[in-house]
Amino acid sequence: MDFPLFQAGKLVLLCPRSSYGKHMTLEDALKLISATAERMNRLYKETVFDEFAIVVFRQNKAKLLKYIGPRKDDFQKNFLSDVQEIKLDLIANKHNIGDFEFSQTGVGTKVEAFLVLSDGIFLLCNHTSRSMSDIARNSMWLSAQVPFVEMSDRFRSDPLVHPL
Repeated sequence: MDFPLFQAGKLVLLCPRSSYGKHMTLEDALKLISATAERMNRLYKETVFDEFAIVVFRQNKAKLLKYIGPRKDDFQKNFLSDVQEIKLDLIANKHNIGDFEFSQTGVGTKVEAFLVLSDGIFLLCNHTSRSMSDIARNSMWLSAQVPFVEMSDRFRSDPLVHPL
């Protein structure tokens, strides 16, 4: 499903094209994301993120490639408001493949983290009932970040490729 990302203006190129020569498939990426989420949850001793979306941002539009979580229809309907907290960062900063950021202001269904999977392709992560600040208060958060960083390194060396 395509939906407008911004009401006006142009979408800037968010990251340079990969020069690694390796390319991960969507199926491989989903397996990696799932395994990483399981490791994070095990280390954290509860669910860190209960919602993941792989989204392509191109030509001032966003296309949802895959959604995993409890609210697929609501995610699509509320996409613009849910990414509001990180949208400015996505536009303002040039991110390389494998880069990620966590938003301390995301609450509820507001997206709390993103990871650059490839040129214009992002993984959005969220916990639909907790904020990133709540998640980070748990002392287990530090160890739960390790698998996330390892996943970012995998995408940095083997970016996702999807026929657009």
